[in-house]
Amino acid sequence: MRLISLTARLASFGMRVGRFQSSCAQYSNSALTVHQIDEEVAKLLALKAKITTDDAPHKFTLKTPKGTRDYNPQQMALRQEVLAKIVDVFKRHGAETIDTPIFELKEVLTGKYGEDSKLIYDLADQGGELLSLRYDLTVPFARYLAMNKISNIKRYTIAKVYRRDNPAMTKGRFREFLQCDFDIAGQYDPMLPDIECVRIVSEILNDMQLGSFKVKVNHRQILDGMFEACGVPNDKFRTICSSVDKLDKTPWEEVRTEMIHEKQLDPEAADRIGEYVRLNGGLELVEQLLADPKLKTSKAAQAGLESMKLFLNYAKLYKVDNITSFDLSLARGLDYYTGVIYEAVLLGDGDGDVGVGSVAGGGRYDNLVGMFDPKNRAVPCVGVSIGVERLFSVMEAKHAASGFKQRTTEVQAFVAVAQKNLVQDRMKICCELWDAGLKVEHSYKNNPKLLAQLQYCEESGIPLTVIIGESELARGIVKLREVATRKEVEVPRDKLVEEICAWLQTNKASFPVLPTNGTQ
Repeated sequence: MRLISLTARLASFGMRVGRFQSSCAQYSNSALTVHQIDEEVAKLLALKAKITTDDAPHKFTLKTPKGTRDYNPQQMALRQEVLAKIVDVFKRHGAETIDTPIFELKEVLTGKYGEDSKLIYDLADQGGELLSLRYDLTVPFARYLAMNKISNIKRYTIAKVYRRDNPAMTKGRFREFLQCDFDIAGQYDPMLPDIECVRIVSEILNDMQLGSFKVKVNHRQILDGMFEACGVPNDKFRTICSSVDKLDKTPWEEVRTEMIHEKQLDPEAADRIGEYVRLNGGLELVEQLLADPKLKTSKAAQAGLESMKLFLNYAKLYKVDNITSFDLSLARGLDYYTGVIYEAVLLGDGDGDVGVGSVAGGGRYDNLVGMFDPKNRAVPCVGVSIGVERLFSVMEAKHAASGFKQRTTEVQAFVAVAQKNLVQDRMKICCELWDAGLKVEHSYKNNPKLLAQLQYCEESGIPLTVIIGESELARGIVKLREVATRKEVEVPRDKLVEEICAWLQTNKASFPVLPTNGTQ
């Protein structure tokens, strides 16, 4: 009977699939929306899940969801090492850390990202609230400031965010990925916090040793003034800005076509924009644009150019002028930016360098907090986000090309035995070393072979081996072996902790952190 029931339900499912296929064919030449298709697919999947129960075995594919990945111990060791360096830089500049939920009320995220809002993951309403997975860490930060009535803070957050993007796994573009954000909130004098964000990006990328890079900078007021001077209607500023933002990976002719045919911009206005967005330089370009007859007619452009002039002068004082480029093609499509914007790009120095696009970006967003405050209380903010997934991708590729093997543990000493029936003595020594705060392990076999233990130390990169035997224990000594050189010395049993600590102190430059630039 159960078999007949299951067969009947599967037949019903097949009929539903057939009707859905017919429906798709019927609407192929009409306005069947992606949302409608998604709803039908969801219904069919729910039905399939209902009838594919424990009544019968079923097969499934073992894979991670599209745009996500697992990380093995070597990858995690690299990630933790990179994140530790980034956090060190954030703390060097006086930041403290906070955390926010991975999902927010849908209304918190809606309308903050311009055309990118379509990439937000919405969650099914199962608890009486309409929720969405966070798209970035900036909007939740602004909500946090408004909710807690905070007007001054320098914070960093490292957490996962989610985007319904088309993933490019080899280039570090995922649907679930880690972001590292540094932000300064508060009313301060112009460009002082803004230039520090560029200095922070410079320090992080220099610490990563990934080759040369540049930080492209622009200003939203300059963009708005440029659009105004070129004849772009006010209500098209943001959408045209999103088109300009594609110039880092799309040729101008394609961007121009999008402006004219998809966004109905006048061709002459598009051509005038094209004259500006190909310009980049430094202070000399700022002076050139300040004298430009078209831009002189725009107060926004003039104000933005004066701000950029101050920014570039400060860049010299922070010694980042050599990596900073004023670039009029930089737009950053997110709606919430109000002032300076920036984006860091690895330039690549050959030797198999991996091109991954931008590795950091950010800017000033003075009005975002006010959008959440009942009294529209503004809290000026500026910040930068480090694209760590892309940095990981570059470093993994470099390690693979060089044959570099990442250490996955920080074990400092391995307690080994040269004879049988010494497991209890080994355990006592491990306990003593753990009590002293040392990172130690031993074999979980009662009578392991000495050669296998020594090979394990070499393969794992453990620097020291403590070797015990019956005769050594009877004399109150143990052997301390330096794994890399295979040099052995006898040390008093009661001085073992002291000797290990002394060796680690002397050799701390080479232990326990391995290099991350592909060289040993």
